[in-house]
Amino acid sequence: MSSASPPAATPNRWAVLALLGVAQLMVVLDSTIVNIALPSAQRDLGFSTDNRQWIVTAYALAFGSLLLIGGKMGDLFGRKWTFIGGLIGFSVVSGIGGLAPSFGVLVVARALQGAFGALLAPSALSLLTVTFAGSPDRPKAFGIFAAVATAGASVGLLLGGALTDALSWRWCLYVNLVIAVPAALLALRLIVNERPAQRPRIDWAGVVLACAGLFAIVYGFSEAETNAWQAATTIISLSAGVVLLVAFVLTQRRVPAPLLPLHIVWDRARGGAYASIMIAGSSVFGVFLFLTFFMQQNLGYSPLRTGVGFLPMTLMIFIVAPTIQTKVLPRVGVRPIILTGMTLGALSMLLFFCRLQPDSSYAGHLLPGLLMIGIGMPCIFAPAFATATLGVATNEAGVASAMVNTCQQVGGAVGTAVLSTIFANAASSYASSHAKTPGLAGAAEVHGYTTAFTFAAVLFVIGLLVAAVVLPRRIRPQQQQAGAAAPALETA
Repeated sequence: MSSASPPAATPNRWAVLALLGVAQLMVVLDSTIVNIALPSAQRDLGFSTDNRQWIVTAYALAFGSLLLIGGKMGDLFGRKWTFIGGLIGFSVVSGIGGLAPSFGVLVVARALQGAFGALLAPSALSLLTVTFAGSPDRPKAFGIFAAVATAGASVGLLLGGALTDALSWRWCLYVNLVIAVPAALLALRLIVNERPAQRPRIDWAGVVLACAGLFAIVYGFSEAETNAWQAATTIISLSAGVVLLVAFVLTQRRVPAPLLPLHIVWDRARGGAYASIMIAGSSVFGVFLFLTFFMQQNLGYSPLRTGVGFLPMTLMIFIVAPTIQTKVLPRVGVRPIILTGMTLGALSMLLFFCRLQPDSSYAGHLLPGLLMIGIGMPCIFAPAFATATLGVATNEAGVASAMVNTCQQVGGAVGTAVLSTIFANAASSYASSHAKTPGLAGAAEVHGYTTAFTFAAVLFVIGLLVAAVVLPRRIRPQQQQAGAAAPALETA
């Protein structure tokens, strides 16, 4: 196949999009679907509250640290087989987790879910990139995919609540079998494998430095959330992560076949998109956490009703994201849309800050902010997803896609740790400075939430400034030729 032209769009590309969207949804919702089931799992398996966080952290550590190598494997060996391998592996370890007789088995299964998710997620986005390269339908495809990726976390809350209430917490893991096995069978028929005719050597030094550095960063922020910022494990992990990632960047400048070609992130449009994804992710992941707590603890909602509470936001995301990509983006460019999304994100946080009280109602106090987030988030993620992979060579689509997921994961870990610390300190300070009354605990919690929302608004403002400075207003015409300058490919 000639390197001068992108791969031809297949007649089944919309079926491929549906398949990739389902796979992406499975990976994203799995980061939240288990959260709602944790109390039930804890009662069933008998583990302590201190250990409970490892069911979430094990997934995040494996997923976040292995994303770059997962994306690179797709570039080297063919995205069809890494995609199918990720689906099969994810389904198998999900079944093991659902059958887990003990806490240790469940944690190991969650870590393996994260590892196979790191293989699956970048393969899905890079397959989308090459399937719609040069196609006029590319904006619509990325809008739909971004809607799935953005709304997946809230879908996970809804599905997790429904499965836990109706069946068992174990079905929050079994459900992946229902999704992944049929998807793998369809992928065998729908996807054509492409890999370099001459496979380059793997940058093993880069693999070790990147995986170790990302692991240390995610672990450090997880420790900060559960223990303290001044804890020795937090300081050592974060410091080691920074040193390892700096060493990774330095080595990538010298090796002939780097794990992450630096021109992917140094490009102004792609770099701005990655930064926007990370900053927005750091804000919104914490928001999901706090609103979930507020609905269950303050409003007395069940897990299922809590998931339903996020449904208006989810519906807005699915409505707005494709419209942004197909109607608005071609007219105004990337930067104004992301600036609008960051502004709406900041305003929604301030809306929660101003209106949230211990006696707040859902319709009068939560719903307006949720609807505003539902409009703002696709304004950020839909154009950022498309821009982050635009113009990369076909043989680099996997690692460019992995950077999207890495930014989301690291941003979520950072945001959750920072906002949780702010919440805890604000709630503790409020409780110690007010008279002991029957409603003090609830008032202190709400004060902690609103303080965290204020800081989340600051993060969105930072994202607005970064996007305004870094992102170009419009993508240059030559960047539209995704897949240009790719080496020869062979089809299998």
